Amino acid sequence: MTPQHFLVPLDFSDYSTQALDYAMELAHKLQARLTLLHVIQELSMGGGDLGMTLPYSYMQELDAELTRRLESYRERVTAAGLNGDMVLVHGSPYHEIVETAKARQVDLIVMGTHGRTGLRHVLMGSVAEKVVQLASCPVLVTRQPADTATA
Repeated sequence: MTPQHFLVPLDFSDYSTQALDYAMELAHKLQARLTLLHVIQELSMGGGDLGMTLPYSYMQELDAELTRRLESYRERVTAAGLNGDMVLVHGSPYHEIVETAKARQVDLIVMGTHGRTGLRHVLMGSVAEKVVQLASCPVLVTRQPADTATA
């Protein structure tokens, strides 16, 4: 079965932009449509019960700004002659990517990786690695060439 619907998670880094470029190229060849996803990771200021959440007005402004940024990426998709939509959600990035893929019944997730290794990988984890492990559809992970990536 040829993939007809791709999910492209975007964190607005060069890595995710490269993944979008690859997804667009592949979508042209397969006549697939794209869903662009950005996950706003919930942040608390403090820990446990003493944690403070960010003010509601700040979160509204953040949502509006990120929606504008995501819209500019969607405009790139439509300008290239492809069908695309976008989703902005709050939560844990890997979890929301996996859940959005299920809910939207995508055939393929195309995402970039920062390529962290060693202690940075252990401390920060890998969203791409978790998505590969948990997704119910294939995941294509792109990585910048070694001469441009930072470990």
